[in-house]
Amino acid sequence: MLNGIFLRIASVALFSAMSAVVHSLSQVPVGQIIFWRSSVALIPIVIYMLARGQFPEALRTRRPRAHLVRGVAGGVSMMLSFYSLLKLPVANATALSFLGPLISLPAAAWLLKETLNRRIVWAALLGFAGVLLMLGSALAAPDEGQLAGILAGLGFATTMGLVRVQVRDMTRTERAVTIAFYFSVVCTAMGLVTLAFGWVPVDTKAMMLLAVSGLLGGLAQILATEAAARVPVSQLAPFDYTAMIWALGLDAILFSVMPDAMAFVGMAAIVAAGAITVLGSRAIKPKAAPPAPRQPWH
Repeated sequence: MLNGIFLRIASVALFSAMSAVVHSLSQVPVGQIIFWRSSVALIPIVIYMLARGQFPEALRTRRPRAHLVRGVAGGVSMMLSFYSLLKLPVANATALSFLGPLISLPAAAWLLKETLNRRIVWAALLGFAGVLLMLGSALAAPDEGQLAGILAGLGFATTMGLVRVQVRDMTRTERAVTIAFYFSVVCTAMGLVTLAFGWVPVDTKAMMLLAVSGLLGGLAQILATEAAARVPVSQLAPFDYTAMIWALGLDAILFSVMPDAMAFVGMAAIVAAGAITVLGSRAIKPKAAPPAPRQPWH
């Protein structure tokens, strides 16, 4: 269990760094960002396959339709996430995304037959309460742009909560790296389609940021999928809240946005939610078909 938790926390940190990079690309269309984030992400994914001796074997799949559905759903989720990040501070956009774990809990119980105990449910609710405290009055009187960002963030939370459950189900028969690879391929195609709607010229700095977003996203994607293959969705949900800690720090360091006292109270609640899960929660794993052969994590 701890191995999967550490993988999820590491993936959350990388996704947070990627979010900060995307936030700084406010002049670049969302579709253009998606293309570069997804296409460049293929580099660390393929290197990962080669390092584990799984290339090209890992490109074989038993469920091409499932990969297509996951890719399209994930691509829509990514679009909503990036739009929210372009309109809101990183911490605010991240906070809105935390409706996702609350959606994934009942979805995991219904679709994957995972058993939820009270400790897991209370940990998720405590973490979400911490998010609300961290938001404070930031969203009390949003302007038109912020309102659009809020709506996009809510849409991202809904789609991502369902996508996580789908990924957990796919890891029963598919390698984690296979899921990550085909997700990036589908999203690259989706991003390329938006070229018809107009991309903008980018300078060297913006091009480097686009490349970095892809590298960070690719690494984070692998770690997140590996975590989902090892630990039930319900047990991982509270650890997604650690993204708020990273987001607050990145806002403060990169964008000079400082948290208030209530934000620190919320941060404590988020940390407590993760601790509650680690110290005692044990969701019952459903019986599943044997997964595809996979080398242990090193």
